[in-house]
Order: sequence, then structure tokens, then C-alpha cells
Amino acid sequence: MSYAVNNSGRYMGYLILRRALIIALVIELITVLFRFGFDLQSTRDTGVIMAPITFGLRIHHGYIGVVLVAVAIIFFRVKPRVYLWLVSLGLGLFISDMVHHFLVLYLTTGNPQFDTVYPSYSVIHCESKAVA
Repeated sequence: MSYAVNNSGRYMGYLILRRALIIALVIELITVLFRFGFDLQSTRDTGVIMAPITFGLRIHHGYIGVVLVAVAIIFFRVKPRVYLWLVSLGLGLFISDMVHHFLVLYLTTGNPQFDTVYPSYSVIHCESKAVA
């Protein structure tokens, strides 16, 4: 019997973790390129567009990862391959977001910059209500 048959749970866990780490690495490399190569900051540079859509809440890609892992549970028995990829992608997104904020940004800037709201949106939104 093959390793996958005897230890299918362990093998699936290894496969998910390996895929998730590769996905996290690729996403983090792209994120670092945009952050430090092109001097882009998502809170600063996407706030004008995204803040009205998200009601001022800052949506991190780690949040999307958690949702993907939750959705993956639906596919566990029905479509195991879909389950494996959704969990891998979800964990990869979550790991990348945590590494970016609490390791890369904290070590390079001294601040994890894990904003939960767009700062400029709350000021603009409150001022527009006061004027109206």
C-alpha cells in the first residue's frame, strides 16, 4: 500500500501545508515588491477607492483566507481536490498577511500597520456628514 493510503490524513496535512507555504511566499514576494519597490501602501493608496465600498473597513487578504478555509469545509467529502486547494489558498493568504504585518513590516518600519479601518475615510466621512 502506498503512503497516501496508509497515512492519508497526514499526507493531506503535509500537502496543504506545503502548498500554503509556497502560496504565502509568492504572495509575500509580490507584496514586498509593491510595498518597497513601488512605494505603495494599501491603506494609503487604495483608501479613496476601497473605503466607500467597505464602509471604511480595511479588508486584509488574511480575512479572505479565513473565509476560504471556512468555505472549503463544504467541499471536504464532495470534492476533495477543491477542498485541498481552497484550504491551501486560504492558509497561504492568512500566513502571508500575518508574516507581512507582524514580521516584515514590524522589522522594517517598527510598526505592523495592521489597520482595521481606513483613517482618511473616517475623517472624510464624518466631515461630509457635518457639512450636509
